[in-house]
Amino acid sequence: MTLRHADHTLPSPEATCHLAALVGAQLNPGDVLLLSGEIGAGKTHFARCLIRAIQQVPEDIPSPTFTLVQEYQTRRGTLWHADLYRLTGPDDCVELGLTDAFDTAICLVEWPDRLEELAPAAALHLEFTDPERNDTRHLHMWWRDARWDALSTERAA
Repeated sequence: MTLRHADHTLPSPEATCHLAALVGAQLNPGDVLLLSGEIGAGKTHFARCLIRAIQQVPEDIPSPTFTLVQEYQTRRGTLWHADLYRLTGPDDCVELGLTDAFDTAICLVEWPDRLEELAPAAALHLEFTDPERNDTRHLHMWWRDARWDALSTERAA
């Protein structure tokens, strides 16, 4: 499978939410998004916007930093939002049940480096950066599965 790339400049939090909603509308159980970037780069904001865009019933969306996983029922199926920051490696991810969820749920995973070799080959990788330390975020996306190709032409509002 060929590695594909797309880059987006997200000039505002609203633009990030717009792109998150576009991505969310394409998700199905078994889809995995791996969100990386420094603390404060926009991973959780993107995840919250995506979840809100596909929720059946609006609810609070806390960061899963301390709970490790938050589970939601959405119009697109069950969604797991995981924050692996406090985990030490792939064994902890298996114990959490995350690898099973990769097959049955939509999974948004922050700090995916903790997965190591467990990261699904068909995952969509999203790397957020905040070089100007303001509301503008840069998003570099890469994938191997052709199902994500439409994302290369999506534009943030």
